[in-house]
Amino acid sequence: MRGRFKNGCRGRTGHGGRGPGGRSWSKGFENPGQGLYRSRSGVVMGVCRGVAERFDLPVFWVRVVLVLMLFASGFWPVVGLYLMAAFIMKPEPVTPIGSEEEGDFYDNYVTSRKAAIRALNKRFKTLERKVLRLEDAVTSREFDWDEKL
Repeated sequence: MRGRFKNGCRGRTGHGGRGPGGRSWSKGFENPGQGLYRSRSGVVMGVCRGVAERFDLPVFWVRVVLVLMLFASGFWPVVGLYLMAAFIMKPEPVTPIGSEEEGDFYDNYVTSRKAAIRALNKRFKTLERKVLRLEDAVTSREFDWDEKL
């Protein structure tokens, strides 16, 4: 095991990376394959809800922090960052992503639909070639002889 702490050292808290109540402090960082997406059920573009869902935080407190930052730093810097985040973050998938391959496809689809369609087309052509080879093998005369012997 690499890193600063070895052999199960739990750091200062003694909770093994978990906070009081068994909640993980680093829950948002445990699964890097799960992306940061804008929520489809958010109030204004879904940025706050997406951040809250990703890092397992209450949406209310994410919004409170945003409003406090809005008043502390001025109106335009926070609004600019919020809009930039809204346009950079991808929308949340309609159906849950089940595997890393599905996640890669979704990321490709959101980024470039033409590239995603090309990838799907390539995959289906490969599958079609495999099915044709299997069909040729099963319907050939040698297959009958192997089966009879």
